[in-house]
Amino acid sequence: QLQLVESGGGLVQPGGSLRLSCAASGDSLEHYAVGWFRQAPGKEREGVSCSGHSDGNPYYADSVKGRFTISRDNAKNTVYLQMNSLNPEDTAVYYCAALFRGVKEMCIMGVSDYWGQGIQVTVSS
Repeated sequence: QLQLVESGGGLVQPGGSLRLSCAASGDSLEHYAVGWFRQAPGKEREGVSCSGHSDGNPYYADSVKGRFTISRDNAKNTVYLQMNSLNPEDTAVYYCAALFRGVKEMCIMGVSDYWGQGIQVTVSS
């Protein structure tokens, strides 16, 4: 059983940056596709960025391309989401997700085996 715990959220001004972390326990993330989803009030959950367990370039939603970067540190069993040039439309609860032997298209399909509890990101002046 994989457990995922997010950290690093909070309040940031427009144009600012945050780095979200997702620490995993119970299994190695090397066996999983990993990703970040978000859900804003009144909106559906969307896949922000996902990385397959063995494939190449990550997936990024059009709204975050060039601003967000997903990465993983297998030694720390942790996934990161570096978020730059934040704007108020990025305000949402962000969720870490992991899909066993999955692919980056998990972001588009909206599927995952495991989810974190979610963390709030608020972009406001």
